[in-house]
Parts: sequence; structure tokens; C-alpha cells
Amino acid sequence: MKVDQGPAARKTRTGRPLSFDRDAALERAMLTFWRHGYETTSITDLTDAMGISTPSLYGAFGDKRRLFLESMQRYAGDPAATAAAIDAAPTARAAAAELLAGAIVRYTGETTPPGCLLASATASGSAASAEVQRAVADIRRFVIDRLQSRIARDVAEGLLPAATEASALAGLVMAMLQGLSVLARDGLDRASLHAIAETALRAWPEPGGRGGDALATGV
Repeated sequence: MKVDQGPAARKTRTGRPLSFDRDAALERAMLTFWRHGYETTSITDLTDAMGISTPSLYGAFGDKRRLFLESMQRYAGDPAATAAAIDAAPTARAAAAELLAGAIVRYTGETTPPGCLLASATASGSAASAEVQRAVADIRRFVIDRLQSRIARDVAEGLLPAATEASALAGLVMAMLQGLSVLARDGLDRASLHAIAETALRAWPEPGGRGGDALATGV
């Protein structure tokens, strides 16, 4: 859901009214970063895609880094909504399955670049983009932390073995999310990605000890 941030968001950083649709321009910038990554996307790439001049880009968004960070927030959505969805799932496994299924749909959209913007944006990051890399890592860490808390809740409620490594299991889900993004960019279709995710989830620990033995014992 796209939220109108009010008159302030429709002005340049100097307070002048914008001569273009800021929301639409931001959407096109997001798609450009998604397709090419952060470092390899030039200002010319962005202005061409957004249909605005370089002064307009700087006036409305500050600079390339700030534009990417805003694009990233648009892509990631509301953190509170993500947290609520994880917490509301009947089990941690269901939460993980929903995250994976939703990601696969997004990674294989017909009108968007393949894979994950967060994974592709910093794939070849250098020290010059350290802030961008930290921002992306913060989003991943947020998801891992929420999943870890949800897994710990399942352990406390007896839905997972007491010896389950919550941090390792949450990290596994994030590794799956990132790996599926790579495969999507390689051209794997949606059905194949779903099959991979379903196979991986069979390693999830069960209350009786079946499945995910290493994750449930620390081996």
C-alpha cells in the first residue's frame, strides 16, 4: 500500500512544489536499483528511468544514496506489518513458509526484475556504499530477530523440541530467502522455487524429534 505522505513529500528539499509525481518517480527508481544494483546504477540511469532532470532528483531526494534508502524502504514495506504477520502465524514454521512463499511471488513478478532488491543491490558493494550495506543488513536482521522470537515462543509452548537452536533456524530461513533470490535471477521459474522451499522446510524440527535433527540438537 502506498501512503501519501502529505504536502511536504510533494515538495523539493528547498520547499518548492514538485513539477512531477514524486511517488511514481520513486517507484521507477526502485525498479532501476532492483534491476541493476546500487553501485552500478548511475544518476543518468535514474533520471532516464524517472523522467526527471538531475537537479530535480537532487532537489526532491537529496542524492543517490538517499534515493536508494527511500527506495529500499518502499520495497521492504512497513516493518510493523512484517512483525505482526510473523507473530500472528499459527506456528513459526507457518510464518517461515509464508515469508518464503511471498518472497517467491515477488522474486518472479511479471512486471518487476527477478530476485530480491535487497540481495541484488549490495552484491558488489564496496566501502563507498557501507551505509547502504548496513541499512540492508538491518532489514535482514530485523526479520531474523522476529523469526527467532517466534521460534523461541514455539519452543516454550512445546511446538518445537526444547533443544531447537532458534538463532540457527531463523538464520536458515534468511539464507533460504537470499538463495531463492539468486536462483530467481538465474532464471528459475516460480514452481521450481516453491518446490525448493518446500523441500527445505522438511528440515524443520518437529515436537517428536523428527526432522531438523542438527538444528534441534546443536550438532
